[in-house]
Amino acid sequence: MIRAGSKESQIYDNNSQKVYPQPIDENMNQNMDSMDSMIGRIFNNISSLKAAYIQLQEAHTPYDPDKIQTADKRVIDELTRLSELKHTYREKNPKPIAASPQDSRLLSEIQEQQNLLKTYEVMVKKFQSQIQNRDTEITHLQQQIDEAKHRKSKLEKKLKQRGLLNKESEESDEEENYFSIELTPSLFTSAADNSYQSIHDFSKPLINMMKAAGWDLDAAANAIEPDVVYARRAHKKYAFESYICQRMFSGFHEESFSVKDATATVSNEAFFHQFLAVRAMDPLDVLSQNPDSVFGKFCRSKYLLLVHPKMEGSFFGNMDQRNYVMSGGHPRTPFYQAFLKLAKSIWLLHRLAYSFDPKVRVFQVKKGSEFSEIHMESVVKNIVLDEGAERPKVGLMVMPGFMIGTSVIQARVYLSNVKYDD
Repeated sequence: MIRAGSKESQIYDNNSQKVYPQPIDENMNQNMDSMDSMIGRIFNNISSLKAAYIQLQEAHTPYDPDKIQTADKRVIDELTRLSELKHTYREKNPKPIAASPQDSRLLSEIQEQQNLLKTYEVMVKKFQSQIQNRDTEITHLQQQIDEAKHRKSKLEKKLKQRGLLNKESEESDEEENYFSIELTPSLFTSAADNSYQSIHDFSKPLINMMKAAGWDLDAAANAIEPDVVYARRAHKKYAFESYICQRMFSGFHEESFSVKDATATVSNEAFFHQFLAVRAMDPLDVLSQNPDSVFGKFCRSKYLLLVHPKMEGSFFGNMDQRNYVMSGGHPRTPFYQAFLKLAKSIWLLHRLAYSFDPKVRVFQVKKGSEFSEIHMESVVKNIVLDEGAERPKVGLMVMPGFMIGTSVIQARVYLSNVKYDD
């Protein structure tokens, strides 16, 4: 039985005996409500912080500076709110005492959230450092772009003065990417390697068509360069590569590259622009735009020089393709398109050679020359030299060499009458 008093109640046992006066803590429920409210706010804040952190991660892939700044601000705002909650709790609970199991659980949850907060703070600092590094990198790249645009503008001005830049090339979207390429010896070395590869690639369809036409390949190889002693019969392919090289590089030392009516005294910058303008294009597309360009005339003259009339007649049974080329056309046959890839690589190499100041010098190696590792490279590796034997002699020059200032790009040669290790 409970009897009400003015400010407190008394508890009686079954015999109506007073046991103990119990004061009611009117603030207890309020404190519990306040604690529950704070815990709720903490959990809501942590959820928002996690969402902001995920947004920050997504902004890095792909990298988007604007989204990163927005997400970074959101993370910082959530961290600030969480920090304010932490200080508020500490002010109200300077010395938290686990007076009950429920209080202990709440304190444990708060401590866990504080630890999570510290983890997020570390990660945010890490992201801020990455953002700063990216901003520095972006600034550096922007400076490079500005410098490239400045060089492009100067070069365009010179080309316009010489009438070498038409309106179409000015408006080309690809033009923006051309001038990011630096004129360096390594660029020329790469172009030289590409030229040699194109010679090798074109020799394959040429040899296959000779086989199909019933040619005696041994006799043909001997006619190209007699008295070469090949270590293996398969090595005779280098005779055909040498044949292609000799005709394609004929006139390389001339500015006009043996092209009649070519513009004389072209600047280094203009040569480099021609290299850049054609480098990324399909050669047939270039010729479609202007069949009678310098490049078009070069392709026609080299095709007529490389493919002998008797060779063409045996390949195709007629002279239709040759007559079409002689009349100023560029056929779309597979054989001619394979030739255009070769012609483009050699023409680009010549444009590059004349882009340097002083220009790159080309040198050849004669048959019978003593092999020198300084100026020559054997196209077949693993040469076996007997002790006391003479230095090997050059049987074929497969690719000429080049001098860029004092640097040497070795000529590629096939050595006659030598042994090779398997």
